[in-house]
Amino acid sequence: QVHLVESGGGLVQAGDSLTISCAFSGGTFSSYGMGWFRQAPGKERSYVAVIHWNGDRAYYADSVRGRFTIFRNNSENTLYLQMNDVRAEDTAVYYCVAPKRTFYVSSRPDEVGSWGQGTQVTVST
Repeated sequence: QVHLVESGGGLVQAGDSLTISCAFSGGTFSSYGMGWFRQAPGKERSYVAVIHWNGDRAYYADSVRGRFTIFRNNSENTLYLQMNDVRAEDTAVYYCVAPKRTFYVSSRPDEVGSWGQGTQVTVST
Protein backbone atom coordinates (compact mmCIF):
# COMPACT_ATOMS: atom_id res chain seq x y z
CA GLN A 1 0.00 0.00 0.00
CA VAL A 2 0.97 3.65 -0.27
CA HIS A 3 3.58 4.79 2.23
CA LEU A 4 4.40 8.44 2.84
CA VAL A 5 7.35 9.89 4.74
CA GLU A 6 7.65 13.62 5.37
CA SER A 7 10.86 15.47 6.11
CA GLY A 8 12.24 18.98 6.34
CA GLY A 9 10.27 20.45 9.22
CA GLY A 10 11.89 22.56 11.89
CA LEU A 11 12.02 25.87 13.70
CA VAL A 12 11.87 29.02 11.57
CA GLN A 13 11.34 32.68 12.26
CA ALA A 14 8.29 34.58 11.14
CA GLY A 15 8.78 35.88 7.61
CA ASP A 16 11.25 33.16 6.67
CA SER A 17 10.83 30.37 4.11
CA LEU A 18 10.87 26.61 4.49
CA THR A 19 10.32 23.71 2.11
CA ILE A 20 9.12 20.36 3.36
CA SER A 21 9.03 17.18 1.33
CA CYS A 22 7.27 13.83 1.18
CA ALA A 23 8.69 10.59 -0.17
CA PHE A 24 6.07 8.32 -1.77
CA SER A 25 6.29 4.54 -2.16
CA GLY A 26 4.00 1.57 -2.60
CA GLY A 27 2.19 2.74 -5.71
CA THR A 28 2.44 4.71 -8.92
CA PHE A 29 3.09 8.26 -7.75
CA SER A 30 2.16 9.84 -11.07
CA SER A 31 -1.35 8.38 -10.75
CA TYR A 32 -2.13 10.10 -7.47
CA GLY A 33 -3.30 13.58 -6.78
CA MET A 34 -1.45 14.53 -3.61
CA GLY A 35 -1.92 16.99 -0.82
CA TRP A 36 -0.86 18.52 2.45
CA PHE A 37 -2.89 18.86 5.62
CA ARG A 38 -1.82 20.34 8.93
CA GLN A 39 -2.81 20.16 12.57
CA ALA A 40 -2.13 23.01 14.93
CA PRO A 41 -2.06 22.49 18.71
CA GLY A 42 -5.56 22.03 20.05
CA LYS A 43 -7.15 22.09 16.60
CA GLU A 44 -8.42 19.56 14.09
CA ARG A 45 -6.49 18.63 10.98
CA SER A 46 -7.13 21.06 8.15
CA TYR A 47 -6.53 21.15 4.43
CA VAL A 48 -3.55 23.14 3.13
CA ALA A 49 -3.11 22.34 -0.56
CA VAL A 50 -3.60 19.67 -3.21
CA ILE A 51 -2.05 19.08 -6.61
CA HIS A 52 -3.11 17.05 -9.62
CA TRP A 53 -1.27 13.83 -10.50
CA ASN A 54 0.58 15.49 -13.36
CA GLY A 55 1.23 18.72 -11.48
CA ASP A 56 -0.69 20.94 -13.87
CA ARG A 57 -3.19 22.23 -11.32
CA ALA A 58 -2.99 23.07 -7.64
CA TYR A 59 -5.47 24.39 -5.11
CA TYR A 60 -4.90 26.11 -1.78
CA ALA A 61 -6.66 26.95 1.44
CA ASP A 62 -7.41 30.64 1.75
CA SER A 63 -5.05 30.94 4.71
CA VAL A 64 -1.98 29.98 2.66
CA ARG A 65 -2.82 31.04 -0.88
CA GLY A 66 -0.14 33.36 -2.23
CA ARG A 67 2.42 32.27 0.38
CA PHE A 68 2.65 28.48 -0.05
CA THR A 69 3.37 26.49 -3.20
CA ILE A 70 2.74 22.79 -3.63
CA PHE A 71 4.75 21.03 -6.33
CA ARG A 72 5.94 17.56 -7.21
CA ASN A 73 8.67 15.64 -8.99
CA ASN A 74 7.12 12.54 -10.51
CA SER A 75 10.47 11.14 -11.61
CA GLU A 76 11.61 11.16 -7.95
CA ASN A 77 8.26 10.21 -6.37
CA THR A 78 8.44 13.28 -4.17
CA LEU A 79 5.92 15.92 -3.13
CA TYR A 80 6.94 19.33 -1.80
CA LEU A 81 5.44 22.27 0.02
CA GLN A 82 7.31 25.55 -0.20
CA MET A 83 6.25 27.92 2.56
CA ASN A 84 7.14 31.59 2.23
CA ASP A 85 6.52 34.45 4.64
CA VAL A 86 5.58 32.01 7.39
CA ARG A 87 3.51 33.23 10.30
CA ALA A 88 3.01 32.07 13.88
CA GLU A 89 -0.35 30.60 12.86
CA ASP A 90 1.42 28.28 10.42
CA THR A 91 2.86 26.39 13.40
CA ALA A 92 1.55 22.84 13.06
CA VAL A 93 2.35 19.25 12.24
CA TYR A 94 2.22 18.97 8.46
CA TYR A 95 0.95 15.74 6.90
CA CYS A 96 1.44 14.47 3.38
CA VAL A 97 -1.68 12.71 2.07
CA ALA A 98 -2.80 10.57 -0.83
CA PRO A 99 -6.48 10.04 -1.66
CA LYS A 100 -8.29 6.72 -1.60
CA ARG A 101 -8.40 6.55 -5.39
CA THR A 102 -6.12 7.51 -8.24
CA PHE A 103 -6.53 10.46 -10.61
CA TYR A 104 -8.46 12.35 -7.95
CA VAL A 105 -7.90 15.31 -5.63
CA SER A 106 -9.92 16.36 -2.63
CA SER A 107 -9.65 18.75 0.30
CA ARG A 108 -11.79 16.47 2.48
CA PRO A 109 -10.00 14.47 5.19
CA ASP A 110 -12.53 11.63 4.87
CA GLU A 111 -11.33 11.07 1.31
CA VAL A 112 -7.70 10.63 2.35
CA GLY A 113 -6.48 7.08 1.92
CA SER A 114 -2.95 7.42 3.27
CA TRP A 115 -1.34 9.77 5.77
CA GLY A 116 2.32 10.32 6.49
CA GLN A 117 3.61 10.41 10.04
CA GLY A 118 3.87 14.21 9.96
CA THR A 119 6.65 16.75 10.28
CA GLN A 120 6.61 19.57 12.83
CA VAL A 121 6.92 23.16 11.66
CA THR A 122 7.29 25.77 14.38
CA VAL A 123 7.32 29.48 13.61
CA SER A 124 8.85 31.78 16.19
CA THR A 125 8.06 35.47 16.49
